[in-house]
This record gives sequence, structure tokens and C-alpha cells, in this order.
Amino acid sequence: MYDNSAFSQKCPVRVGLVGTGYAAKLRAETLMHDQRSHLVAVAGHTPEKTEAFARDYQAQVIDSWQQLVEQDNIDLVVICTVTRDHGAIARKALENGKHVVVEYPLSVDVAEAEELIALSKAQKKLLHVEHIELLGGVHQALKEYLPEVGQVFFVRYNTINPQHPAPRKWTYNHELFGFPLIGALSRLHRLVDLFGKVISVNCHNRFWRIEETEYYQSCFCDTHLSFNSGLLAHVVYGKGETLWQPERKFEVHGENGGLLFDGNTGILVQLGETKTIEVGNRRGLFAKDTTIVLDHLIDGTPIYVTSEESLYTLKVADAARRSAEMGVTVVLDDALH
Repeated sequence: MYDNSAFSQKCPVRVGLVGTGYAAKLRAETLMHDQRSHLVAVAGHTPEKTEAFARDYQAQVIDSWQQLVEQDNIDLVVICTVTRDHGAIARKALENGKHVVVEYPLSVDVAEAEELIALSKAQKKLLHVEHIELLGGVHQALKEYLPEVGQVFFVRYNTINPQHPAPRKWTYNHELFGFPLIGALSRLHRLVDLFGKVISVNCHNRFWRIEETEYYQSCFCDTHLSFNSGLLAHVVYGKGETLWQPERKFEVHGENGGLLFDGNTGILVQLGETKTIEVGNRRGLFAKDTTIVLDHLIDGTPIYVTSEESLYTLKVADAARRSAEMGVTVVLDDALH
């Protein structure tokens, strides 16, 4: 799709990083230790934090992401900042001839995400949306053992994160994070990757506001999905002060058995038999994603997820948003064709 002949051990991929948080640090560490890449510059929201980050990873400080994406000495822009800004940064980076890696979601707006994918193809540049949940041990175990349970008819996926007090940060901000299942797109993308097309979505969502601020103290999102295969799925996503027990459970119910994951512990249940499933840990996934991107740019090896696949899940998440706002079940447009 694009010319990657310029990248080699002698001519490493020159990277600009937008963001200085958890994901950005894990990206920077991987880039520092891979001779095929060079972290050139970083842009962040807070000058003091950005300066410290740049010192730690031997990078240049750029005053704004708008300036960073225009740098001639950058080949790849990695976007690790607030969800609201993903689309705008990706657009400017692509327009300036950069390859782009962005943490999910690509955008909070479906139409903008479609435009960005078209732009990346016109520019002949990589546009990769990170989905490390697909690389994790639970997901890999699910893929391995799904054939054991036969036709799947029901899935339940709960992730609940109590926080007391809830942090006053962007992940608890309507504008900066977006609708919960868009900001936390991986909750739905895991299901779409495993089970395919969605016909309809019914979602109920509640926020507990913090008065006189732009933040909320809690959110609870309860979503039901109907898949083209006949599968029904129930997804619960919650975080904040009004929740009391942490939970990370994934249940798959099939005609020949069930798969039950609680955190990183998994079992396969069948008639008269229960088998423990070994699950790899969740560490090192950002490093793995970064390495896959470098492999792809330098050697042309396949990448594990396409931007179109992420876009489809964004459409499902946006249907959940519309369902919650209107109080109705939303049928996805392509389900009618």
C-alpha cells in the first residue's frame, strides 16, 4: 500500500509522540530499546511533565501537537492523548505525510473516522488503531477454545472498576473521554472480533455528576447486542465512586460447553468435566503492538487489526450511544443489507 523502503537498521523510523501518560511511557520505552526506531520528539499538555518525559526518553520537546506533526524529521506520529483529540491529530499528521498509530478509538465521530481511513489510503500512509486486547492472554485463549463449546448463543462481559474517590482526570470527563463505550471501545471490539456482525444494540447509561464541574464521579453502562449469528451478548461497563466490587469477567455459553474467565483465570466447562485454561498475563502488550507496527513498516509483515475493523466497532459503539440517548433499540444500517 505504501513505500517502506526508506526504513532499515541504518535509517530507523523517526517517531513523534503525542502524550506523556501511561501508554506513552510504554511506547517510549519500546522505541528506545528497538534499534529500528528513534524517538525524536514529544508533545504533551503540561510543560513540566513533558520536559521530564523528554529527559527520561532523550527526546526533543515540541510545544504543541500541531507543531509536532509538521516536523520534517518525523516519519511516524504515535497518538497517546485524550480521546477527544485523536481524530484531529490523526488528520493533521496524515495531511503532513506521516504514518499514524493511535490508541483506540480512532475518533469519537464515525464520519470523521471514515474520512481518516480514506485519507490514509490517499496519502499511502499507515493508519493503525491500537487494540491490545486482541493480543492479550484472555482473548487468545478464547480464540483457541471457542471451537470446544459448539454454537455460541450467549456471552456476558463485565468490567467494573470502583474508584474512591474517582480521579478528576480526562477519563471521567464527558468531552475528553466521549461516550463510555466509544472511549472504552475495546469492550465491544473483543466481541466483534470473536463473533462478527451486530444487528441491533440496546443501551442504558447513567452518570453521577460532580456539581459545578465538567467531571462525573461514576458511570454505569448496560448494553445488549444481537449478532447476525443469533448470538446475544450482555456488556456491562462501569467505573467510579458508586460501584463497590471490582469485576473483570467474560462468559461464553455454547451448546457443547462454556468458557468462564475471571480476571486472568479461565475454565472450560463441559458435561462431567472442568478444565483449567492457562492464560498469559497482560504485561508487555503495548510493547508488542509497537513492535508489530515497526515490523509492518520495515518488513511489510501483516498487522493484527485493520482500521476498517476498528471503524466497524466504532459504528456499533455509536449505535449504543444513540440507543442510550433516545431510549430505543438501534438497528445497524448494514444489518439491513
